[in-house]
Amino acid sequence: MPKPLEGVRVLDLSHVIAGPLASFYLAQLGAEVIKVEPPLTGEVLRSMKECADTDTPTGFAAINAGKQSLALDIRTQQGAELLRTLAASADVFIENFRPGVVARHGLDYARIKAIRPDIVYCSISGFGQQGDWSLRGAYDHVVQALTGMMMMSGEGDDTPPIKVGFPVIDIAVGMLAALSIVASLHRRARDGSGQYIDASMVQASLMLMYPNVCSYLNDATPTRRVGNRGYTGSPAADTYRCADGWLAVAANTPPQFRKLAAAIGEEPLCADARALDLAAFNAPNGFVVPNDREYVTQRLRAAFATRSAAQLEGILSQAGVPAARVRKLEEFLHEADTTGCVKLPDHFFHQGGRELRTHGIGFAFEQDGDPTPAGAPALGQDSRAILAQAGLDADTIAELERAGIVRVKAEASTISTRSFHSSENA
Repeated sequence: MPKPLEGVRVLDLSHVIAGPLASFYLAQLGAEVIKVEPPLTGEVLRSMKECADTDTPTGFAAINAGKQSLALDIRTQQGAELLRTLAASADVFIENFRPGVVARHGLDYARIKAIRPDIVYCSISGFGQQGDWSLRGAYDHVVQALTGMMMMSGEGDDTPPIKVGFPVIDIAVGMLAALSIVASLHRRARDGSGQYIDASMVQASLMLMYPNVCSYLNDATPTRRVGNRGYTGSPAADTYRCADGWLAVAANTPPQFRKLAAAIGEEPLCADARALDLAAFNAPNGFVVPNDREYVTQRLRAAFATRSAAQLEGILSQAGVPAARVRKLEEFLHEADTTGCVKLPDHFFHQGGRELRTHGIGFAFEQDGDPTPAGAPALGQDSRAILAQAGLDADTIAELERAGIVRVKAEASTISTRSFHSSENA
């Protein structure tokens, strides 16, 4: 079935996770994504492999599936000029170098806009394109530290900072970049104008903490380290040690609290003025408000400690109280595979002699088909076809290859029939 971004051409100079994830979304939604990478070794994520003799390891392949690879040295005058030639037919241009790097090669927004006035150009960086810190390098855990995310995890003021256990900011900025690009393409289709997008890891981090950020900006509410407790502050929105593991519970409202208390034999708490603000507890709406949080917590912890997390998960969920036994990722994925607990989409990319399995891109369209089955390209796999379509003859491509400006893979590739010399809107 046709996809929503078919006809959109993307030049993607990004590397590692954030930028490639943004263009991955575009590719899976139907865009033609040309991944531009250094000809000698390719982008750095190709090297993150465990003994396998491949330049498309799983981590790289998973976020570069459905793209084409143009191995081109943009640091050379000829390489940069070739990319500017390709930009004439591009709809989207993505880069995630430090501010100023692409300008040194004549590939900044001003130069690309001069070639393609309605280009949607997205720069992804750590700290944004302006400000005293804009030239600083950034990695996910460093930005977690800087923006306060690390100090929102864990318990108390004296325990060490704790990072989120995966590159959450890289993923978030990639999603936000993809969203902003799609919005800009819609705007361009409406009025013909291009767009410059400044997406940063700092902005993505603040969006992940959006309610807390707004609470401080408007009410000067300081952040608290709440550990594994829920956002509402209910004394029964927490994670409890049980006899056979841990259980996360979100009994935020009085009706939920009553059901929880019944399940664990703590019904007297519902009428205990020491434990709860009974006026709030008996009001028609609202959350559970403790009078003595530590007292309630001790009672609940003692009750949970003698019970089974697995059994309580079922009992509470059936009663309408959100609850989940704490699992490892691999445990949840196995459970989803072998039971009917959650229906997840299954998609497979054809990657060399194997299939790369995924659970899709986070949502499913009813009318636009599945993600593309094409896997990630080998380094330079599409260089010859892309350059030939741009008007270069075989001798010129061979000369560029001998000079190390491009790398050409022997395998044949299939690319769009749309001309690289076109300036029409997608």
